[in-house]
Amino acid sequence: MVESRCGLLCNNCEYKEKMGCKGCTQMDKPFWGDSCPVKSCCENKKHDHCGSCNNFACELLHFFAYDENQGDDGKRIEQCKIWKSQS
Repeated sequence: MVESRCGLLCNNCEYKEKMGCKGCTQMDKPFWGDSCPVKSCCENKKHDHCGSCNNFACELLHFFAYDENQGDDGKRIEQCKIWKSQS
């Protein structure tokens, strides 16, 4: 089951309970701001997740996956590959 647009596994996220986050597939905007560029891009292209995009893994997703503060060393990119293989 796809939990996010970028490949984050929401069930493993510390913010799910702490912030009452339902995951970006279930909300209009993220709890942390007015918008998420990855969510917006994916939804504007009508993709369930980034792995469905012809431009996967784009510079934007790569930036988020390897961001010094918020990144996960590319785990979200690998998750999008798994979701793509299951579709």
